[in-house]
Amino acid sequence: MFADLGHFSVLSIQVAFTCVVFPCLLLGYMGQAAYLMKHPSSAERIFYDSIPDGLFWPVFVIATLAAMIASQAMISATFSCIKQSMALGCFPRLKVIHTSRKLMGQIYIPVINWFLMIMCIVVVASFRSTTGIANAYGIAEVGVMMVSTTLVTLVMLLIWQTNLFVALGFLMVFGTVELIYLSAVLSKILDGGWLPLAFASCFLCVMYTWNYGSVLKYQSEVREKISMDFMIDLGSTLGTVRTPGIGLLYNELVQGVPSILGRFLLSLPAIHSTIVFVCIKYVPVPVVPQEERFLFRRVCPKDYHMFRCIARYGYKDVRKEDHHAFEQLLVESLEKFLRREAQDLALENNIADMELDDAASMSLREDENTVSGVGDLQIPLMHDQRMGNGGTSTSSEVVSLLPSSVMSSDEDQSLEYELSAIREAMDSGFTYLLAHGDIRARKESWFLKKLVINYFYAFLRRNCRGGAANMKVPHMNILQVGMTYMV
Repeated sequence: MFADLGHFSVLSIQVAFTCVVFPCLLLGYMGQAAYLMKHPSSAERIFYDSIPDGLFWPVFVIATLAAMIASQAMISATFSCIKQSMALGCFPRLKVIHTSRKLMGQIYIPVINWFLMIMCIVVVASFRSTTGIANAYGIAEVGVMMVSTTLVTLVMLLIWQTNLFVALGFLMVFGTVELIYLSAVLSKILDGGWLPLAFASCFLCVMYTWNYGSVLKYQSEVREKISMDFMIDLGSTLGTVRTPGIGLLYNELVQGVPSILGRFLLSLPAIHSTIVFVCIKYVPVPVVPQEERFLFRRVCPKDYHMFRCIARYGYKDVRKEDHHAFEQLLVESLEKFLRREAQDLALENNIADMELDDAASMSLREDENTVSGVGDLQIPLMHDQRMGNGGTSTSSEVVSLLPSSVMSSDEDQSLEYELSAIREAMDSGFTYLLAHGDIRARKESWFLKKLVINYFYAFLRRNCRGGAANMKVPHMNILQVGMTYMV
């Protein structure tokens, strides 16, 4: 049920559960209860003892296949939970393979698959019987039931806006039954029931540590952003020498100047003539068209030649394309942005000039009428007609009155100069500027925070999927600079 909610529609799940799953479960449990009333000594093997002799082997085969299907559903559910945790920033980055172009929920995570296989072998070898595994399963199942009831209650209150007494009634009815089940399985904790609690505690520690460290790192980056006043004081040379070339500085911020740029300016004797802050974002669509791949925004005045680029990828887009094709597409998108920016600016200036001219002519006519002293008696209905036409046609005629090229010669020369500078920088080559960040807790921090950040979170960062592996950049063009974030 957990995995299939991500692979099938809600209606198909409702129909299957109502018409097939629930009736079969009800009949099966009622039959086993009736058999136990007549044969109380068969409680240990009630499922197989209650099967008629002639149907034992067919049911045995079906039960084995059902167990395999249930295990597959559990594996798929684990993949889905890990993927959603990574999307929320609550789990270290892992390699995720999407096996379908149509259904986003069909994924495969190799590391988790190997982890599940190894742990299954270890658990079976450790318990050596189904009794301990059954006790562990009982604790996990009752825990899932209680969590589901609690979450449904929250959904009823916050999303469905259900009446408070109805939601509390739902919680009391189902929660009471589940608490009775929980009291029955708590006695099995020492006999194998500790296993799901141990797994849940380990994963909770990993997720909390990763989320806690990631949030502190992002807050540190936002807090240490370079102010625009400081960039203006540096000037267009950024306080150093601007050499031909394009520098692609990767970071996670979608606005502002990241602090890592200051580290590069302090470490390098020169900086590239064109700098692009690249931020990679993944969107919940299979494929992002090439023409919609990049979103650009200018950073600082024009003579700085600095831009913000958000590269959008779908979950089926492969980040292994040739870097030359990536660079060519980025430059083409940047040129389109510059042309569109120049046209929009020229159009705004022309519209503003026409509105000022229209307002000036209107005020001149009003002054002439006031001076003549006769006003509307001198200009009859044709005045109103002309004024009405003028009022309605001004906004629509602005575009038609504009020349074919809305840009003036100065604006056109400025655009051509900037485009030629971009092409010259492209011919000089690309450099990928990456930050090798180290997260450390401040000296005045608590011991527990130092332990979590300096050791646990640092261990997860060293062993998770790195940024350079995600971007697949050519290593010959990579320039890294170390930076320590004190959180």
